[in-house]
Amino acid sequence: MNASTRIWCVVPAAGVGKRFGSAMPKQYLQLNGKTVVENTLERLLSLSEISQVVVAISAEDNHFKSLKIARDSRIKTVIGGAERCHSVLNGLRYVTELGSDQDWVLVHDVARPCVRADDVRKLIRQVEQFDAVGGILANQVRDTMKRGNRINQIEATVDRSQLWHALTPQLFRLGDLRRAIESALDEGLLVTDESAAMERLGHHPLLVEGMHDNIKITHPLDLALTELYIQRQ
Repeated sequence: MNASTRIWCVVPAAGVGKRFGSAMPKQYLQLNGKTVVENTLERLLSLSEISQVVVAISAEDNHFKSLKIARDSRIKTVIGGAERCHSVLNGLRYVTELGSDQDWVLVHDVARPCVRADDVRKLIRQVEQFDAVGGILANQVRDTMKRGNRINQIEATVDRSQLWHALTPQLFRLGDLRRAIESALDEGLLVTDESAAMERLGHHPLLVEGMHDNIKITHPLDLALTELYIQRQ
């Protein structure tokens, strides 16, 4: 990246784990002797390219401040929102006060603790190499894909040759991404990832192939699988 621009990172972590089904938000569950959020943030802090990591937490969160990593000088917190996109936007607005709209920002799911530093660097390098508006880590779909109807009957087999699973981090210019999410929310649209907000405005982010072990912890079985992946890494 240009020497005059910085790379920031926003980590939405205000969820309460409704889909996961645990009493404790999943980011505070134990994973290899640490919490999920500690595992994730340690991966991000290993990247010297990142100036600061902004973690968006719930206003009722009483756990994060007790973690040792919360005292790291490169970690800052903001209050998150009702949905992921609100939390990301709050993080972007905080960064806007410190940086430039031309700076870059990585947005990474707190529940993806297996992300590899080499993959993040690959994303940064390819976005720069292709002079892209931004890009995301992703995996090409390998399974046969079916489209179903409302009563779970198959309507069609979908051509998978151009289909990808979206991962994180996702990388965009700070000003572009902030305005894209604000525009979506102004229209009442709750975008589920940053790329969707940019696509809505006619942009075509780059797809960068990442490792398949960059999984997201969504269900209880994912926790055990994630632990295995981390041990193997």
